[in-house]
Amino acid sequence: MNYFLTGATGFLGGALARQLREQGHTVVALVRSPEKATKLKSLGVTLVSGDIIDKKSMREPMKGCDGVFHVAAWYKVGARDLSPAWKINVEGTRNILELMKELNIPKGVYTSTLAVNSDTHGSIPDETFHFTGTHISEYDRTKAAAHDIASEFIKNGLPLIIVMPGLIYGPDGTSMSDDALRLFLRKRLPMIPKKAAYCWAHVDDIAQAHILAMEKGKVGEKYIISGEYSALTDAFALASSIMGIRGPFTVPPELLKISSLFISIIEKIFPLPEMYSSEAMRVQAGVTYLGDNSRAKRELGYAPRSLKEGLKQTLDYELSKMKKRITPGQGV
Repeated sequence: MNYFLTGATGFLGGALARQLREQGHTVVALVRSPEKATKLKSLGVTLVSGDIIDKKSMREPMKGCDGVFHVAAWYKVGARDLSPAWKINVEGTRNILELMKELNIPKGVYTSTLAVNSDTHGSIPDETFHFTGTHISEYDRTKAAAHDIASEFIKNGLPLIIVMPGLIYGPDGTSMSDDALRLFLRKRLPMIPKKAAYCWAHVDDIAQAHILAMEKGKVGEKYIISGEYSALTDAFALASSIMGIRGPFTVPPELLKISSLFISIIEKIFPLPEMYSSEAMRVQAGVTYLGDNSRAKRELGYAPRSLKEGLKQTLDYELSKMKKRITPGQGV
């Protein structure tokens, strides 16, 4: 098959591009800087210069494709400049879907997120749930708006499938959770909040779920493709048992909520690392981003690996990478 892919230079998009090529598919990837996408080119991916916020740049390369994977997104927590979020997540998604309709693309898979449902307060909703409150972060808010736009296109007949990953981790991961795992390995992760919980899935499993959705998914459906449920404290306890490293201290979520108020004042004057921003504190303060993946398992054959297996692979890889970067006697 001939697939058009956005977000191929990102963590998830790169894994998806690799798997598609391994399965013999032709992949046309939209990239802003082809010269910085040499890894994709080495996989045999066709690179086209463009941007999802520039609709014209996508029209020609999308023509005649068998399907579209729209993975690209603005994902930051604690960023000082929030202006790109709406342009990329909302306007960019609208551009993609309008072109799909205009060009009569047979099928598309849009990457949404469990974050559109905000804090589930411990419950594990399925695809029928729709959150209507105030979102915690700009990422959540703009992805929810894009999700609603995609749903509206589906109602109007667009042959689209929506997939909703939860927390995605893996080797060379780029999220805040991946940064936390690397700090853990360096014994520099000071604390984690109690009560926070996520559905953890290895990036390769999420990429495979996208392909399953394209091949087996029902047009117009939404599929939660999250991984194993685990509280943050349990996940790091598991990481400690795997690596033999003492885990970080645990703190009540109320401490992070109070800290976020003080930090919100400080960060207006002094820039802080994103992990320690007021927004980052809010999204970690006992928040649960959860979802029920039963439909994806039942209808798509989705079978994500266990958290124990995925964490071991990821931590072994990251530790090996760290050791290669240090000189004898330095320590990790």
